[in-house]
Amino acid sequence: MIRKYTFGTPLPTGAAVLSLPAETSPLPWFDVSREGEKLRLTLALHPEERLFGLGESVRGINKRGFLYRSWNSDVFSHTESTESLYGSHNFLVFFSPERLFGIYLDDPGLVTWDLGYSRMDTAVITSENGQLDIYLLEENSLTETARAFRRLTGKSYLPPRWAFGYIQSRWGYASEKEIRTVADGHRKQGIPLDGICMDIDYMEAFRNFTWKKDAFPDLKRFCAEMKEEHIRLIPIIDAGIAAEEGYEPYDSGREADAFCRKADGSEFRAAVWPGFCCFPDFLRKDVRRWFGDLYRPLLEAGVEGFWNDMNEPALFYTEERTAAAFSRAEELRGGHADYEALWSLKDAFNGIANNPEDYRSFWQEPEGRRVRHDRVHNLYGAFMTHASAEGFRRFDPGKRFLLFSRSSFIGAHRSGGIWQGDNFSWWSHLKLALQMLPNLNLCGFLYSGCDLGGFGCNVTEDLLERFLQLGVFTPLMRNHSALHTRDQEVYRFSILDLMRNTIRVRYALLPFLYSEFMKAALTDGMYFRPLAFDYPEDPRAVATEDQLMLGEACMIAPVLEQNAAGRYMYLPEEMLMIRFRSPEDYDLLELPPGDHRISLSLGEFPLFVRKNHAVLLCPGGDSSETLNDHDFTALCLADRPVSYDLYRDDGTDPAPLLSEHLTRVSLAPADRVAKIHVVL
Repeated sequence: MIRKYTFGTPLPTGAAVLSLPAETSPLPWFDVSREGEKLRLTLALHPEERLFGLGESVRGINKRGFLYRSWNSDVFSHTESTESLYGSHNFLVFFSPERLFGIYLDDPGLVTWDLGYSRMDTAVITSENGQLDIYLLEENSLTETARAFRRLTGKSYLPPRWAFGYIQSRWGYASEKEIRTVADGHRKQGIPLDGICMDIDYMEAFRNFTWKKDAFPDLKRFCAEMKEEHIRLIPIIDAGIAAEEGYEPYDSGREADAFCRKADGSEFRAAVWPGFCCFPDFLRKDVRRWFGDLYRPLLEAGVEGFWNDMNEPALFYTEERTAAAFSRAEELRGGHADYEALWSLKDAFNGIANNPEDYRSFWQEPEGRRVRHDRVHNLYGAFMTHASAEGFRRFDPGKRFLLFSRSSFIGAHRSGGIWQGDNFSWWSHLKLALQMLPNLNLCGFLYSGCDLGGFGCNVTEDLLERFLQLGVFTPLMRNHSALHTRDQEVYRFSILDLMRNTIRVRYALLPFLYSEFMKAALTDGMYFRPLAFDYPEDPRAVATEDQLMLGEACMIAPVLEQNAAGRYMYLPEEMLMIRFRSPEDYDLLELPPGDHRISLSLGEFPLFVRKNHAVLLCPGGDSSETLNDHDFTALCLADRPVSYDLYRDDGTDPAPLLSEHLTRVSLAPADRVAKIHVVL
């Protein structure tokens, strides 16, 4: 059951697709109060209560015990104490032996979630706007609660099948020659590859929708040549439009009055990569159409995928904020500065970027209403995603395009995927990437993954290999690193053989993983889940924070610690463990329920399969388009005949029907642990 409660006059966000009447009775479970404009919800927590949701946020799968803020933020170096990340996903599920319900706050402004932070036994949720719709979801299971939320907010984005291949990215690829070097490095070393991301260096002076003509003299030819090698180019697009006369997107944007303005009617400007930029008002339908059509030259050149960035929006500085910081420095020049004065000077300069005053200084016009940006801040990146997807559909309505974004809000999951932001080459961020996945899935973002190896810092060989082992199972499998960090392409490392085999396992599993993803997306399911969703009566499973359920019947438990040659884990039931070293080299072990210490040397990683279910391996290949998805090896632990419904389509149909693309694979294992050759 889904019920809607309306407080004040909410601004429509487009997050919900299900139209419901507002209830007239009080909101159950919570004590509701107001403090000025703020709306506060207070709830006593049961001792065993666990909280799932909030999508992209730090700390564990269970969100209880910390303070989170829904405020889309450009936070390059996030740690355990970071309260806000790049997306805001206001859905939270309360799960205990006494109750189960989900709550969604459809609020585009700042929301704080004090989930046992101030008091361990109390949750306090505060909407700063105080004008919002609240949806209460009450179902009989965690799985059905997730499905109900998808009914409320719409089906998840479907990427093309090639987007499940391995993608290489680095801030710094600046020419056709450099990209060819990367492609050749993979192909010559037998490392599968489907895409290469182009960061800001492909642009002329970092201006959106341009490319350096000397570095890319014929982009259409280059795209075609790369596609012949089954490699797609995936350029970045940022939110800000360089404020330069003679630059077509700026000139046409001014003509269309497409940019956000300050209270006095002047264009709001802030510096990003190209210098001072204007920011499209994506909440206006006409502006989304204008912006979506700006992708057309790149689409006509043969580009089939994009990643949208800097769309919180990130603001490096404004004239007002830099002036204030230098004014503070002048006040202290030549005089004695005590520690408090020095700290204030440091804060003045550190506060130049993404300053709250700047977000309060410009306005947007959704639905014809004039609204200060901070009131709708969390919608900005989501509606950039919608604008892009709408532009792709106008260009070619019969085709799926790859699109993933840094900033997001509930509803954007219908138009694109997301990556988990600018992480670091830290073991803690490897664990964070794992723990973020199920809560993103719960909020509808199925196509997701982290920057494998870490974006910032210098990765070590063992850390990159363990990141890749997690990436084998994430829908988005992208290696991405920052300028001035260690080169991170796998062919540069001494343990190349291990890394190549890990990526080859991804391709052997790709038809199976794609099948699991599509079935989850088309049935409003979850590709990744906490173990609590499958084993709600098992306290050990409910408490597990470093293992995930995958698809219909699998579980992953990657190594997350430096120098570890194995790990401890918990099996809620009897399972088959596949310990991979390569697509051809793996062990099959029957494991009973309970605690286990499993040996996993650096090049080894496991996949667990529930009894009487099967995993399919194909022979693999250099790209997703060259795979043989008719010849499989089925792996299972069974005491009866087993079947698996394999989803196969052309990988491009934007509106596939599940029933038209399922092939039943029937298996009659002769042995309890079976390895069966199947030809379809």
